[in-house]
Amino acid sequence: MAPLARLKTIFLSLVHPWLFMAYSLYYLPGTVLRLIRQGDFATLSSWPRLQSAWFSAFWAWAGPRVRQNAEPRVIPLLEGRVQGGRQVQSPAHPPVSGIVAEVGPGSGMWVDLFRRRDGGAGPAESVERVYGIEPNVGVHTELRKRIKDSGSEGVYEIVPVGIESLADSSKWAGKIEKESVDCIVSILCLCSIPEPEKNIKELYGYLKKGGRWYVYEHVKIDRFPGMRLYQALINLIWPLIIGGCRLDRRTGRMLVEAGPWENIDLEQPDVQWYHSLPHVYGILTK
Repeated sequence: MAPLARLKTIFLSLVHPWLFMAYSLYYLPGTVLRLIRQGDFATLSSWPRLQSAWFSAFWAWAGPRVRQNAEPRVIPLLEGRVQGGRQVQSPAHPPVSGIVAEVGPGSGMWVDLFRRRDGGAGPAESVERVYGIEPNVGVHTELRKRIKDSGSEGVYEIVPVGIESLADSSKWAGKIEKESVDCIVSILCLCSIPEPEKNIKELYGYLKKGGRWYVYEHVKIDRFPGMRLYQALINLIWPLIIGGCRLDRRTGRMLVEAGPWENIDLEQPDVQWYHSLPHVYGILTK
């Protein structure tokens, strides 16, 4: 890479988190004005509810752009074409199949990949049922629309509770039994769940023996001391502006320590020193 091009790449990587937060802030005044016009003062007077409404408005714009950037990794991941943090031509693992739990689908950014039957990319033919674990009811309208548009009605079920209540039929109109799930899919969502270590271990309990967890998550920087400090600085305000998301989670370690695994193929593909949002990427087999 030419020196000027490399400098540009480094600069854009370093400023990207600040630009992303600036875009999010742009949606805050409009969200407040909309809530005032609607007379929704209960949301305005509650920071968690206001933050959720604000983030939902921002994500309607940001989500498709995040998908566009992440899709070249997510599609091979769901097809099992990942090994050592890299995409490979032939499957190194089985594709997503059977009974699937998608953690934090939000407005349904990846729903269509579970029901591809038109020759497009995706592992859909072998997916029998998907549980979309999404306690934020504010995104359910858009999520239901994505389910309908993708032809997933009757296959994709919204689970409107947190991870701690999946097996509690008194909390929702359903129940997921422990060790009943073939696959768990978490794409850019474990950064926002409460009590991540506890809830990741809880999710592990729902996997069958031989079940697989498909992971694409951003994580805390472990190397490069200067960048660790830079990421920590960003993280002082990032959770407030990006819907409670945190940059300082050692998600890879929490996944590995969730329980015994038969195989762990989980790596960081982003190894350049200037990456302020590195990721872990891969598949763990129980």
